Amino acid sequence: MLLDAAVINMDLNVQLIDDCKNGSKSAYEELYKLYVKAMYNVSIRITNDREESEDVLQESFLSAFQNIDRLKERALFGSWLKRIVINKSIDSVKKRKEKFVSFDDIREKDVAEEEAANDENEVEYDIESVNKAVQLLPDGFRTVLTLYLFEDYSHKEIADVMGISENTSKTQYLRAKQRLIQLLKRK
Repeated sequence: MLLDAAVINMDLNVQLIDDCKNGSKSAYEELYKLYVKAMYNVSIRITNDREESEDVLQESFLSAFQNIDRLKERALFGSWLKRIVINKSIDSVKKRKEKFVSFDDIREKDVAEEEAANDENEVEYDIESVNKAVQLLPDGFRTVLTLYLFEDYSHKEIADVMGISENTSKTQYLRAKQRLIQLLKRK
């Protein structure tokens, strides 16, 4: 039964995208309604700002709809839109002039050792307290942590999209994780 629903949703997306390509305003509205909540959640995790995320969403949907003819695999609209939202969210954070700390001089071995030490001390927390603690992280830390943990990006992908080195991504992630644990222990 679940598979049937997935096929129906995929067929609906394909039809809506075809309708969008033909200029149907109702198709644009329907696609927006289908994806806005999920895309808002992606953006808010990166920007940590409601108004900024709303702006990012508007820009992202506008960009997607203006370029919908370039979408080759109609069934992959959600993934394509998500990539747009992530990129625009990161650009928005970068505009705040927050600098991402570069740790290129830290050796891979040091990063791996530090990560192993942190894994040994992990403690379980409830989702709400973790979400609140993530919101308290500095922009660079929160962005890397979000992309790595929630969006399943590799450190190479994070480095490419953020314009930082892969080692910086790994180090930002480790520092974010350490800071997150500190924040959670305080509560």
